[in-house]
Amino acid sequence: MLTKQIKIATGAVMAGAMVLGLGTATPAKSAEMISMTAIDGYSPKAMWVKEFINFLIPEINKGLAKTGNYKIKWNQAWGGQIVKPKGVMGGMQKGLGDIGVVTTVFHGDKVPLQMIAYATPFVTTNPVLVSRTVDALANKYPAYKKAFAKFNQHYLTNAAVLDSYQIYSKKPIKVLGDFKGVKVGSAGMNLLWLKNFGAAGVGGSLVKYHNWLGRGVVDAIMLWSESVVNRKMYEVAPFMLKADLGTVNSKAITMNSNSWKRLPGEAKKVITAAAIAYREHVTNVALNVAKTKNAQYAAKGGKIHTMAQSERVKWAKTMPNVAKSWAARLEKKGIPGKAVLNTYMDTMRAAKQPIIRQWDKE
Repeated sequence: MLTKQIKIATGAVMAGAMVLGLGTATPAKSAEMISMTAIDGYSPKAMWVKEFINFLIPEINKGLAKTGNYKIKWNQAWGGQIVKPKGVMGGMQKGLGDIGVVTTVFHGDKVPLQMIAYATPFVTTNPVLVSRTVDALANKYPAYKKAFAKFNQHYLTNAAVLDSYQIYSKKPIKVLGDFKGVKVGSAGMNLLWLKNFGAAGVGGSLVKYHNWLGRGVVDAIMLWSESVVNRKMYEVAPFMLKADLGTVNSKAITMNSNSWKRLPGEAKKVITAAAIAYREHVTNVALNVAKTKNAQYAAKGGKIHTMAQSERVKWAKTMPNVAKSWAARLEKKGIPGKAVLNTYMDTMRAAKQPIIRQWDKE
């Protein structure tokens, strides 16, 4: 839990001046120390955790150093030290961490509006645009932040940490017909992208897929190149189908509400600004990393096949209209799903994204 301590500096006394009656040195004011625990169930192998460590924390420290009024003592707990990947939401709610990375794809029932990009595949592969759009939606529609507040969390920002989902498999997959009978590991709403053409979606998580592929639990996975290469999944999934299914905002940076309330105003402003800077930074890293990791995947023996545009169109039009059903479900709960969907798609159209299916217009 977040705690504060005041460290009082003991000013040195100028002995000679004391003797001569010329006065004393004024003790320098020291920073108020704030202890904070940062958590994620994923390890620093994950790009967003690595950048939390190397970018977000230094950015917060740098912001606080401008006045010197406050300083944070960081306790970093990654890779299951406190919570597992699916446990960050609950851990933050309970106060096991002060600030953390929530993988929102696991919590579509709790923070449903965070699923907007998952409801709209084949729309964009621009993570910068998606993350900016989602924060704009969060500022426009109060239901976004209220959903996190319900679970004792203050929403800071979201993050899109991948350029696009692709398919990685044990055997070659080139056309939609090749998916028949294939067990594909994925998570959350991604599983709905696999309906109506014979694939069998299997719910899982990033940390399980290497083992599952090796044991035959799944035949393929829906992931992105950085995650596949970093976890050496090319060893068990040497075939990549570059289908450019789309990018998503899969992360949210939140603070425990009690920890947030205890922060001084200056620290709140610094952390808020740093979180937005992290959002921008990590999305650009995602784009740059994707190019490098695709090359590394090929260098490790991976075979990359680019799906024909006609097959991508067939995929998009064969799968159910996930967006419309998603929005309708939210409307029944009093959540503005339709308005959010329309605003999101309008933003994508205005940005001239290569949209294959106009999800909100059907």
